[in-house]
Amino acid sequence: MAEPFSRRKLLRGAAGLSAATALSSVANAAPAPPRRMADAGWCWDGQSTYVPSLSIFGAGEGTKWFGLRRCCFMYHPNTALAMDKLREMEEIVCEISKWECATVEIPGWKGAPAVQHRLDGRIERKCREAEIVSRLSLKYSNVSGAIDDDLYGKIKSEHISPDRYAAVHRALQNANPKLKHWAVVYSHELKREYWSGFTDMLDVVTLWVWASKDLVNLDRYVEQCGLIFPGKPINLGCYVRDYTLRAGVPMELLKLQWEFVRKAMTDGRIQGYSILAGCLIEMHPQEATWIRDVIRAN
Repeated sequence: MAEPFSRRKLLRGAAGLSAATALSSVANAAPAPPRRMADAGWCWDGQSTYVPSLSIFGAGEGTKWFGLRRCCFMYHPNTALAMDKLREMEEIVCEISKWECATVEIPGWKGAPAVQHRLDGRIERKCREAEIVSRLSLKYSNVSGAIDDDLYGKIKSEHISPDRYAAVHRALQNANPKLKHWAVVYSHELKREYWSGFTDMLDVVTLWVWASKDLVNLDRYVEQCGLIFPGKPINLGCYVRDYTLRAGVPMELLKLQWEFVRKAMTDGRIQGYSILAGCLIEMHPQEATWIRDVIRAN
């Protein structure tokens, strides 16, 4: 197994990254960086069927395994029971573009249906889930916001205008105006025209690079993100698995990304990071353990 980077090695490697995105640090001014990497980390947690096998790690358990205290609660209904299970988390954001289970009949297997996740990104569903999260936050004070996954994809496929999407933002803050509205943004979606009219409704941008081969462009992506979403905190998404390769993220690219995370947190270009996901830990133990060791060492 590859050895984790020490703080010194991380900073030395990150020093070679381009300084071009320093301009975005002004636009994305944030509080002083945390003293420890664990203080700025989130983990996507919950059982997902878009992985080859179900995980031994349930909601909140991957977060704890990585040594984190902030959880993105995914793939399950937003309920009081779920929030009670996550009561020890420091913060929770709940998904509102909802991954839910659908039954799929298998030919020749009558009475033995399979279950597969699908994403319901209709505006009506987003509003309903946002209202649920808003009400839950009144009882569970660690619920700090909601995350809208694959947002631009649903804006296109569901023909969602900014005026219609404003209803989602209102629903989320209806019971609790302090809740933060998170949005998933992919690096290939960093075009200003895609987000025209939507930026003011988003409080946190969580930026993801879909194909690990493109991680070499992180400097440029974060700069572009800062220009499109000025003043919005950027939370960098960090995959354990590369779905384009159907394998773990190659170690050399994993190391490059986490060098960048540490450096970009230190100079204020990003607010923090999110790991996808707890349900992938035992599928990719080398990559997941290496990430955990880096977080522990820094």
